[in-house]
Amino acid sequence: METERTGWLVFIFLFASIQKCSAVNSTRLLILGDWGGTDTIPYKTTVEVNIAKQMGVLADTYAPQNILALGDNFYFDGVKNIMDKRFKQTYEDVFTSQSLMIPWHLIAGNHDHNGNVSAQIAYSNINKRWNFPNFYYKMSLAVPGGATMDIIMIDTVLLCGNTGLDQDGAQPTGPSDVKMADSQWVWIGNMLQLSKADYLLVAGHYPVYSIAEHGPTDCLVKQLLPLLQKYRVTAYLSGHDHNLQHLEAVTGGFTLDMFVVGAANFVDTSTKHKQSVPNGSSKFMWAKLVDFGGFAYIETVKNNMTFTFVDGRGYSVYQKVLFPRKK
Repeated sequence: METERTGWLVFIFLFASIQKCSAVNSTRLLILGDWGGTDTIPYKTTVEVNIAKQMGVLADTYAPQNILALGDNFYFDGVKNIMDKRFKQTYEDVFTSQSLMIPWHLIAGNHDHNGNVSAQIAYSNINKRWNFPNFYYKMSLAVPGGATMDIIMIDTVLLCGNTGLDQDGAQPTGPSDVKMADSQWVWIGNMLQLSKADYLLVAGHYPVYSIAEHGPTDCLVKQLLPLLQKYRVTAYLSGHDHNLQHLEAVTGGFTLDMFVVGAANFVDTSTKHKQSVPNGSSKFMWAKLVDFGGFAYIETVKNNMTFTFVDGRGYSVYQKVLFPRKK
């Protein structure tokens, strides 16, 4: 089931009718990407501040248990060290709602790799809601009713290379450390093969497919997409392009859903790569400057997972219902 723009009253009705969820029988995630303010005063953007507010409003009502942050946590050159003031000015001072004082699970984007990603990892020891244990890692969550969820958090910059200042939609040109990239590829394959979860998500910064400024990431199309399809991944989550997108990759009767969630700090309306993705694969694209950004919300019960894009006014703009994997 998919829906276009609706108000929160309809949003509430949809969840009640589709999932019959309550405060205790679903697993709930907030997702944001490309959210990391700016490196000049006031170290935050109007969009970021607004998204923090709207995430807090939603969290006050639905009480998510976890938040996924999909990279570019600090524009434009990451952080320098564990004491960098940006942790406070761009993160702690912006996402202040009590309902957002829950575990954040992070990965790095290309702008983070311009700085010190190891410092972001070490910050996990300072702020209890900041969970960034390694460049890539696995999360496992229980879904009430007996279902399970695995989330594979990967570092696509280490896999594919950095885009530098990311000008003109530059493509990564290859990993700086091939041995490190190869190790992660082996790890990803092993994690996907071993997962018996009913819902299996993979989250990285670069998209596989995108119709926007950066377009498809060639490295991921060649190497990651076949793995996602082989192991019947429920969905791939990414950022990098500053908009909201839903795309599908279909092969052998299996449909892989891909969601770009990159509008928590800037909004980019470009569709320059709409001819660069397979025909019919682009299902939804949102990029409205007047709506002050967007993020996503996932609610999962035993029998289905509902993915919702939310704009900066607090409206549901798109939904997709996903179902347990056929393993």
